[in-house]
Amino acid sequence: MKPKPVALTLLGAIALFAGLALPRESVGQAAANEEAQVAQLLADVAAQQTVIAENQTKIDEKVAAVAEEVRIARIFAGRAGGGRATTK
Repeated sequence: MKPKPVALTLLGAIALFAGLALPRESVGQAAANEEAQVAQLLADVAAQQTVIAENQTKIDEKVAAVAEEVRIARIFAGRAGGGRATTK
């Protein structure tokens, strides 16, 4: 039953050789990949900023509409005598 340790040693040597023989990603390739990822992230952030700006514009329009409605309501309340009651 000696073949088992020899087989494991041989298998380990083959795995080590395969690990060293396979091409690895070079520093230049890694930098290029990181650069591509950063460019993609920047594009995503720019798209998000565009959506945020559009949403802010919609919010500003709605706030302006509510403010105008409140202004008109105050005018009508003042004409109808619905102002604050003053007691002396």
